[in-house]
Amino acid sequence: MQTKRFTFMVTIFFLVVSSTIFSQKTATLNSLLDKNSEFVFPQTTDKISKALNVKTVFYEDANEEKYAKWPTKTGLELYCSLEKDNAVNEMFFSTSDNKPLVVEGLPFGLILNKSTLQDSKTKFSKYNAKTQKLASGSEFPGGSKLVFKKGKHYATLLFDSKNLLKSLGLTTELVDPAAN
Repeated sequence: MQTKRFTFMVTIFFLVVSSTIFSQKTATLNSLLDKNSEFVFPQTTDKISKALNVKTVFYEDANEEKYAKWPTKTGLELYCSLEKDNAVNEMFFSTSDNKPLVVEGLPFGLILNKSTLQDSKTKFSKYNAKTQKLASGSEFPGGSKLVFKKGKHYATLLFDSKNLLKSLGLTTELVDPAAN
């Protein structure tokens, strides 16, 4: 009897510890997504800031190109380049420092650190999704990139070497890998 009780207590302990370490968070993007779980473009920095309840961080690169980012409490980070009047027509989603945090509620029903390459290939095959292996010098060496076009935007999904989704980008044109 005591062995069963001890086993039960140890199991509960590990469940609590593991749920706090790898807790699943939900991105608060609902008001920024349409009924098909697609990100609505164009957007404004104010609307994104209000939806996420996070202040927009504006910055420039060496070429004086303007950008904005929203580091959320869930660990999800959204960032984008800005057009005239700070209009947002593209968006990138990732976790800060590539933490193993599971974040759901992303466009297309994707989940960072949970959606797999194979599931995504199947899900987006109707959009003629193309897969490419990532080079050893990339952010996710040994991983893969899945690209497809839906409507006016290209979706670029980056997976690590374990085939778990690490990043999602929505752009109006394909980004040249040499750009970064």
